[in-house]
Amino acid sequence: MARTAQKVESLASEGEDMTDALATVLAVAEEQGTVSWADVSDDLTSGQWGRLIEKGLLVDADGAGFVLSDPDGIRDALGEDSVEAAAATSGDSDGDDEGVNWTSYDKGAALVTVGLFAGYMQQDVRALVGGTIDIVLGPLNDVVPFYVVILVLAIMTGLWSTLLQDNLMDSEVMGKYQEKMQDLQDRREAAKERGDDEALDEIQQEQMEAMGDQLGMFKAQFRPMVWIMLLTIPAFLWMYWMIRDGHIEAAETVMVLPLVGEVSNWQQGVLGPLQAWILWYFLCSLGFSQLLRKALNVQTSPTG
Repeated sequence: MARTAQKVESLASEGEDMTDALATVLAVAEEQGTVSWADVSDDLTSGQWGRLIEKGLLVDADGAGFVLSDPDGIRDALGEDSVEAAAATSGDSDGDDEGVNWTSYDKGAALVTVGLFAGYMQQDVRALVGGTIDIVLGPLNDVVPFYVVILVLAIMTGLWSTLLQDNLMDSEVMGKYQEKMQDLQDRREAAKERGDDEALDEIQQEQMEAMGDQLGMFKAQFRPMVWIMLLTIPAFLWMYWMIRDGHIEAAETVMVLPLVGEVSNWQQGVLGPLQAWILWYFLCSLGFSQLLRKALNVQTSPTG
């Protein structure tokens, strides 16, 4: 009993999430008799599961799952309130995946985006999209040079992308996915060093179960990209239509690009096959996107 209490106190010193994880495992084990990773994977990270095994609080039940080494001692050390709270929330599947589920609007935007890609190959589609966008951008192109119009488009699409990433990308959820995969990798390396084949088999099984998490992370990353492309592809198609189909004046095709110098044609290759107009757009877009992310304090990388 005293030994169990010391282990629980040691876990508590690592953070409240560890004692919550232990309480969840205890609740499931008392209900089912044994507990497996699949039973608690919605509520625990693989790192927390591994720590419970390392501490000796969770032991193998001869291949039939896992059992707690001292259920009564763990319950006493945790307290009734913690165990009852864990029992009320364990098995709740409306967790991390809720934030990455695609709505019907997301799927519709994806279909429209795929359809817009046809404009790069089909002149009729390009003319339809380009002519429609030209109703809005044509008056601007009449009063300023074409390179300024590209600059304005880069700012608009950069702002659109930044706002979408801020509102649609759940960096915390993505961070949890990455943390879980890193925990599995670390435990696999440690098991290899120990030569623990049994642990390797268990970790391999957990990695197979974590494939669903990788799909969830991909969905979380790709969801804002669909909406970003819904605006950027028509903008690109309009520029492509203007340049390729000869809708800009010849005098407008002369400008000076940074690090490149003077270009006489917007379709001129400046970096291998990369054409001048694409390079100019990306230079403007990348620069303004970074400024907007800093100004709006937008987090686009996963956080733990």
